Amino acid sequence: MKAEIIAVGTELLLGHTINTDAAHVARALSALGVDLHHACVVGDNAARLEACLRAALQRSDLVITTGGLGPTGDDLTKETVARVLGLPLEEHADSLRRLREYFGDRPVGENQYKQAWLPRGSHAFANSVGTAPGCAVPAEGHKLVILLPGPPSELLPMLHDGVVPWLARKTGACIQSSMVRTFALGEGDAELRLRDLTGGANPTVATYATDGEMFVRITAKAATAGEAAALVAPVREDVCRRLGDHVYGVDVENLESVVVPLLLQRGETLTTAESCTGGLLAKRITDVAGASSVFHQGLVTYANEAKTRLLGVPEELLARVGAVSPEVARCMAQQACARYGSTWGVGISGIAGPGGATATKPVGLVYIALSDGGRTWLRVMRPHGRYMGRAWTRQRAASHALDMLRRAMLGLPVEMEA
Repeated sequence: MKAEIIAVGTELLLGHTINTDAAHVARALSALGVDLHHACVVGDNAARLEACLRAALQRSDLVITTGGLGPTGDDLTKETVARVLGLPLEEHADSLRRLREYFGDRPVGENQYKQAWLPRGSHAFANSVGTAPGCAVPAEGHKLVILLPGPPSELLPMLHDGVVPWLARKTGACIQSSMVRTFALGEGDAELRLRDLTGGANPTVATYATDGEMFVRITAKAATAGEAAALVAPVREDVCRRLGDHVYGVDVENLESVVVPLLLQRGETLTTAESCTGGLLAKRITDVAGASSVFHQGLVTYANEAKTRLLGVPEELLARVGAVSPEVARCMAQQACARYGSTWGVGISGIAGPGGATATKPVGLVYIALSDGGRTWLRVMRPHGRYMGRAWTRQRAASHALDMLRRAMLGLPVEMEA
C-alpha cells in the first residue's frame, strides 16, 4: 500500500507552527508496514488543496490529511475531500451527540455543528480531546482518504487509539514493533554494526537519530500477533547484543523512565546540583511517577554564591579554577550527596551558550559529575562541530547525567568522552 500525507494549514507554510503531525503519522504508517511515498503542505485554500488531493489520489492508495477540520471559515478539508470524491456531507449522529456532550450547557453555534457533518459512507474516529471527529472515506479504485485534526493533542490519541487499529485490520495482517533505545552511540556507528540487518524485509530494522539519542525499530508483519512477535524477538536480541551497553532500554520512553525505577528497585536516593541545565535534570526526573520516593532535592546553583551557600563549594576553588571546571563539578556532586543525605549526587556545570565562552572554555563545554559518597565519576561534554543551541546543550547534558547514573547502578563503565 502506497501512502501520502497532506498537511493543511497556512500557519505551517508561514513557519508559525512546526509540522509535527506528518512525523507522527509517518511513524505510525511505518509501524504498520505501509510505505509512505509522498508528503506535502498546503495552505488553507480550497483550490490548492483540491489540486493536491487529485494528484495524491492518482499516485497513492492511502491519503491522510491533517488539519482543517475545525469550526472556522478556513477549515475546508472535509468539504474539499467530499467535493473531490463526489460525496455529499451528512450529519453523523454519534459525532453530533459527542459535540453536544462536549459543550454541555454552553451554547453551540452553527459553525460548531458543521464539525458533525461527514462525507457519506465515512467511518468516523471519535475525538477524545476536542470537537472535530476524524474519518476514513472510501474512494474509487479501492483507495482511501483519512482525515485527521491538526492539533497534535487531538491527532495523537485519534491516530493511535482509532486509526492505527482500524488500518491494521484493513491490511489483513498483524504488525508488531519493538524499539531499542541507546545513548552515546552515533547513528553512523550503529548503522555499521547493524548493516546486514537493515536490509531485511520482514522483520525490518531501521535506525533513527533524535536529540542526541539513537534508536532502532524492529517491525514484523504476520497473520497473528504471536507470530509477528516471534519474528521480532530474535532480531531484537541480536540488535541489543551488537549495540552493547549503549542500550538503555527496550520499548521504554526515555532515560529517566529507566533511571527512576532502578532507584526505586534499589531503595536508593538522589540529589541534583545544576548550574547550566537550570533544573532540567530535576524536571525530567520528577516527570516520572514515583520519583518522590527517590528524589531528595534539586538545587539550581546558577551563581557562584549559590554554589558556596547551598553546596559549600569553596570560594577559593571557584576563584582559582572557575565555575566551569572538573573540580567544581566534582565538588558539587560530592556535596549534593553528603549535605543532603542521598545515595547519589549529581553536579553539572558548563557553558550552554550562546555567550559566555573564553579562550580555553568554548560554548558547549559541560562537566557532569556523579558521586556515591565515596567514588566520584566525571564526564566531559565537549562541542563537536557546530554549536547546536542552548536548549540542545542543556538537554544533552541532562541525558548524560541520567546515563551516568544508570551505568553506575548497573556496574557498567561510567566515564567516557561525550
